[in-house]
Amino acid sequence: MAPPSYSDLGKQARDIFSKGYNFGLWKLDLKTKTPSGIEFNTAGHSNQESGKVFGSLETKYKVKDYGLTLTEKWNTDNTLYTEVAVQDQLLEGLKLSLEGNFAPQSGNKSGKFKVAFGHEYVKADSDVNIDLKGPLINASAVLGYNGWLAGYQAAFDTQQTKLTTNNFALGYTTKDFVLHTAVNDGQEFSGSIFQRTSDKLDVGVQLSWASGSSNTKFAIGAKYQLGDDASVRAKVNNASQVGLGYQQKLRDGVTLTLSTLVDGKNFNDGGHKIGVGLELEA
Repeated sequence: MAPPSYSDLGKQARDIFSKGYNFGLWKLDLKTKTPSGIEFNTAGHSNQESGKVFGSLETKYKVKDYGLTLTEKWNTDNTLYTEVAVQDQLLEGLKLSLEGNFAPQSGNKSGKFKVAFGHEYVKADSDVNIDLKGPLINASAVLGYNGWLAGYQAAFDTQQTKLTTNNFALGYTTKDFVLHTAVNDGQEFSGSIFQRTSDKLDVGVQLSWASGSSNTKFAIGAKYQLGDDASVRAKVNNASQVGLGYQQKLRDGVTLTLSTLVDGKNFNDGGHKIGVGLELEA
């Protein structure tokens, strides 16, 4: 099994702090699949403060015999997205993708060519945007051996002929434990720990700081599985913000998520947020 992509390093801990929380939103997600294999994903949310509504529709069709995947997306900002991907055809573990975005109202359009390769000990990703003035080249690689992971990520602006991103990461992973550390552009330092203490309890810790600043961010979170159909989540950070979440599977294909964010420093001033999410799958 190949190591994760650079963007997925430390994902287990990040999921503890992001999944199951919909602060300030009314959210609805619908997933379905036709007998012919076409997948439809519809999502929408309403911001409780501004009242703004955002929605999106995604269709995905796979031709397994040719390793081909066609993805199309549309959202209420009237932006169209298309991606064509081919995997494991020219070489096992190699994925080639071509994507494009188009906004009919403004006429803005963009494109990107992606290459990804995964092997037992290495995962490499690269993409180049289609820009005749000078493309931006993004590249990353992760090496893995006996649980240890080392990664590097860079971005090079050919128009300005300079390196715009220069990131390093180092980590260690086992079945129930993940350690992740990273340095971004030599100025931002971050680390996270994920621990599965039991079949029901997952715990995560995040820490970050920037050079030249005394501002350190710290957070701890947990997810506890109450049973096969329910779970609770909690997190708190050094700004005294407390997040709580409850997720319940009402029936097959129907899941309800309730969450709230409490500002501990300004508890009496209000401004606390709630979130409600409903996921439907058929």
